[in-house]
Amino acid sequence: MDVPEPNLLGEAAPAIFQTSLFAFDSVRDFEEAVRQGRPYYTRGANPTVGLFETQVAALEGAEAARAFASGMAAVAATLFAFLRPGDRVVATAPVYAGTHALLTGLLAEFGVETAFVPAADTEGILRAIPGARLVYLESPASYTFELVDLEPVAAAARRAGAVSVIDATYTAGVLARPLAHGIDLVVHSASKYFSGHSDVIAGAVAGRRELVDRLKEPYMLLGAKLAPFEAWLLVRGLQTLELRLARHAENARRVAAFLKGHPAVRRVHWVEDDPLFARYLRSGAGLLSVELADAEAARRFADRLEHFRVGVSWGGFESLVLPLFAQPRVARAYRFPEGLVRLSVGLEPAEALLRDLERGLEES
Repeated sequence: MDVPEPNLLGEAAPAIFQTSLFAFDSVRDFEEAVRQGRPYYTRGANPTVGLFETQVAALEGAEAARAFASGMAAVAATLFAFLRPGDRVVATAPVYAGTHALLTGLLAEFGVETAFVPAADTEGILRAIPGARLVYLESPASYTFELVDLEPVAAAARRAGAVSVIDATYTAGVLARPLAHGIDLVVHSASKYFSGHSDVIAGAVAGRRELVDRLKEPYMLLGAKLAPFEAWLLVRGLQTLELRLARHAENARRVAAFLKGHPAVRRVHWVEDDPLFARYLRSGAGLLSVELADAEAARRFADRLEHFRVGVSWGGFESLVLPLFAQPRVARAYRFPEGLVRLSVGLEPAEALLRDLERGLEES
């Protein structure tokens, strides 16, 4: 698809092609556009969306990328593109709750079997791969942030003829490069750090062009294509991505260090403590979780906080807190400790966040 230059008329911000279709002067012109893959209907292609896709591909060092209306649309399109009834998936655990629900619900009803293996259990993952059609990784893992040893897993998937897919939303195309370690496709919830402003729902998939092209039919038939306005907001967000991630990480390091020294905290799950961290990540980001005594302690902690508001998702300016027991689907799927609480550390002054956490942990 032809992607416009960001400054067609010298504009400082990229133009937005907020149109549902593109009209032509003749049938021949229309046929030429279809044959060449140029935009003719925004559900299939749009120049603003194409600009975002090009930028995502560049971030990941990929040949191509496709953008979707949500992170789950990106996950679903990828799974539907490569799986058929009777196929088997190896997935690391824990994964995002929506992905877990798709694998154990709809896809299971369609005859797809999934074997879940703890993300840190490299040998267990390798033993499970033979016979699999697809290997689905999330690294760092949702909620507890263990890292997957990507290189041996990617090599084993390749030997088995399986497609390897990673949800790399946490690393946002900046903190890690999974494709360079042999992974086939990278999935993102672009609603998070790519957006950075908590005002977009979107997803993206990047990888080799031949694999990304397999996603065309699912996203066209399921209507999962990203809209141009959201793409325009994402292009804006990407302009400050590295700056924001650095601040998220700086704040999160200070938060993790404070929480590790607090008597009310039983354990801190922070990615920079993982033994694989130096091999695969440049830095942590803004996510971590803590284990408190029980669900009641987690509730008191979250309710006392002022800067950290209770909310799902993450990746925006604001700091968020989420006791995992408050998401029953997550709690049922993974049997986490009742006192597990996820923190999304935002861009506020670190001192204010630390004071807030200290107040929240009083008598917890």
